Amino acid sequence: MTENPLGCEKISKLLKNFAVPSIVASLVGSIYNIVDQIFIGQGVGYLGNAATNVAYPFSTICLAIALLVGIGSASRVSLCLGRKEPEAAAKAAGNGIVLMGIFGIIYLLLGEALLPLLLKAFGATTDVFPYAKQYARITLIGMPFLIVTNGMSNLIRADGKPKYSMICMVVGAVVNTILDPIFIFVCDWGIAGGAWATVIGQIFSFLLAFRYLWRFQTIHFEKESFLLDIKEGLKICSMGISSSSNQIAITVIQIIQYNSLTYYGALTKYGTDIPLASCGIVMKTNAILLAIVVGISQGAQPIIGFNYGARQYHRVREAYLLAVKWNLIVSAIGFIAFQFFPHSIISLFGNGDGLYFEFAVLFMRTYLFMVLVNGVQLLSSSFFTAIGKPLKGALLALTRQTFFLIPLTLLLPLRFGIMGVLLAGPVADFSAFVLSVVLVGLELRKQKNAAQTNPACLN
Repeated sequence: MTENPLGCEKISKLLKNFAVPSIVASLVGSIYNIVDQIFIGQGVGYLGNAATNVAYPFSTICLAIALLVGIGSASRVSLCLGRKEPEAAAKAAGNGIVLMGIFGIIYLLLGEALLPLLLKAFGATTDVFPYAKQYARITLIGMPFLIVTNGMSNLIRADGKPKYSMICMVVGAVVNTILDPIFIFVCDWGIAGGAWATVIGQIFSFLLAFRYLWRFQTIHFEKESFLLDIKEGLKICSMGISSSSNQIAITVIQIIQYNSLTYYGALTKYGTDIPLASCGIVMKTNAILLAIVVGISQGAQPIIGFNYGARQYHRVREAYLLAVKWNLIVSAIGFIAFQFFPHSIISLFGNGDGLYFEFAVLFMRTYLFMVLVNGVQLLSSSFFTAIGKPLKGALLALTRQTFFLIPLTLLLPLRFGIMGVLLAGPVADFSAFVLSVVLVGLELRKQKNAAQTNPACLN
């Protein structure tokens, strides 16, 4: 039997082969929302931008579901393959695919039923609400397709085909980018045009991802693989909970931020809508950087998971540290862009008055000041998931959003007003970075000791 390259190929080559397609695929996921925002901002104005921002939590919740099942099932597959348990790997993949479809349909039905209530909870103002409702009602149709596509992408990468996963996402993004200007400007559909372009692009990605069911190489499905097993489903969800909980926490902080910005913004010269529109632009711009970090993390996941399952701890350490190095290089470029070219970045999302640009630039420079290190926490959380320690991964995933950012966003404005909302970001980023370094350092030392105790782990 041919040896799996995950256990013997050079780590730098493996990470390049797995991470680059993952980065592209992850970037494409972020581009879906950003392309809409750019065209809607140009065609509708900053109220349209604010509307897409208010509807954005629907996408982050969708991604949380996809990560819960996708990362969970892919992690189970990698660990099972590393332990040479092919039947268990097929069962994990089959159950994961079934859960993606079930969760996607439930999410669509609940979202449509609770739409007005949720939009108001997400911070929609009176002027923004009609645009947000029109946009979200359409984009929710594409959420089941998006959940299956994102979930399947993780399984496809675990099967050793990261380039195919990338193609699935790229095709949808290209379709979306082509249709956006046609629907918004040529057909004059406004914000609804951007929404329909997104949905159609997601359907194209879904069809390509679903087609891969008949092309798996390391997983051999039987009919029994797709019979839903409650115990297997719980194992999958436990493995994906860290990545998913991070996205849920992001959704919660988005809602708190939007409401805090409108409340404290009303007490300043900026009003309610300018801070709301500015926040979405800054978050979605930062999402591009985070998408690269997520791509690096997803590329490292099967490498770390397989080698941990095979007890090759030195390769686990090497893969993690190389992923962190790549992240720091990318984050340094992001820091330079956010600090020295914020006006140019914000201008891509449409025009506004002087107050709009004044606040948006201030927001970007302040909130993203510690962007250089904030990806380490995300990589570290994924690291614990990959080695089968989902509780530590979930704990670390929640540190920045739940333990630091949410309390700081609520408390700092009491002293500093709207500026406190902006300052909460860099303080939370640095705190989460320190905790990540400590926890991962302890885990790597434990693995090193295990390898010294059992020399076979070094082979």
